[in-house]
Amino acid sequence: MKEERFKKAEFASWIGIIGNIALAVLKGTLGILSDSKALIADALHSASDVAGSLAVLIGVRAAQKPPDKDHPYGHGKAENISAIIVAVLLFLVGIEVGYSSIQTLFKQDLEAPGSIAIYGALISIIVKEGMFQYKYRIGKKINSPAVIANAWEHRSDVYSSIAVLIGIGGALIGERLGVQWLVYLDPIAGVIVALLIMKMAIDIGKETIHTTLDRVLQADEAKDLISEVEKVTGVLHIDEFFAREHGHYLIVDVKIGVNPNITVEEGHNIGKNVKRSLIEKFPNVNDVFVHINPYSPMASTEV
Repeated sequence: MKEERFKKAEFASWIGIIGNIALAVLKGTLGILSDSKALIADALHSASDVAGSLAVLIGVRAAQKPPDKDHPYGHGKAENISAIIVAVLLFLVGIEVGYSSIQTLFKQDLEAPGSIAIYGALISIIVKEGMFQYKYRIGKKINSPAVIANAWEHRSDVYSSIAVLIGIGGALIGERLGVQWLVYLDPIAGVIVALLIMKMAIDIGKETIHTTLDRVLQADEAKDLISEVEKVTGVLHIDEFFAREHGHYLIVDVKIGVNPNITVEEGHNIGKNVKRSLIEKFPNVNDVFVHINPYSPMASTEV
């Protein structure tokens, strides 16, 4: 199951790398030939996605490593780190794209780009939306924050390409109608692209950092896990229950109350059954730490 998960994540990363390289070359070439600042900016966006997909690939491979002495809980957070790298790269590209487009706005005698630039924007919209749909579904299915972050990179490219299409189309119409100010829609689209990229980067970064800081599942999110523990024979009470996210999987810490008159071995076996039940029932549970308490309805159960 876990090996299949990593294979899907790696394949999705390679799809992103190959697709983005092709789109970056296509949009960059058409942008230069048509002298479209917006399309060139969009090409840079796709080029940054290549770096993002590479970061995801490295993170996914690192997350496959088993627990060791220095990382007893495993390497699941490697994917979160790669997602943060993706967010930082996106933000830096947004700044560069915005700066370049703003510079163009202040140029005199600006001309509209060539009509060939429209084809680059249209192809980008179709391909990137397809990549988003594929990666987002895979990311959700295998619970990979890095793949999901990378999918949103592709969606940000869709938005930026739509802005590019509007900017190029408006500039071409303005040139044909003799309305000079419409020519500036191309670099204005570049600025809009930059803002969209930076917003996407901030959203991805905030969500990933929140998850990386050992977020504990809330009661409504953990109710199925808690219910499974309660079903185990010998568990009289759940004193404490914490399920924390560690990358794509969960680490569970639970304190259970058992009959105080049973033997240590019997209590140990109940704890083993709790751990086995959670790991077998929930594929995203990687490890379970069970603490056994003597249960007394009249006493505090907090230990």
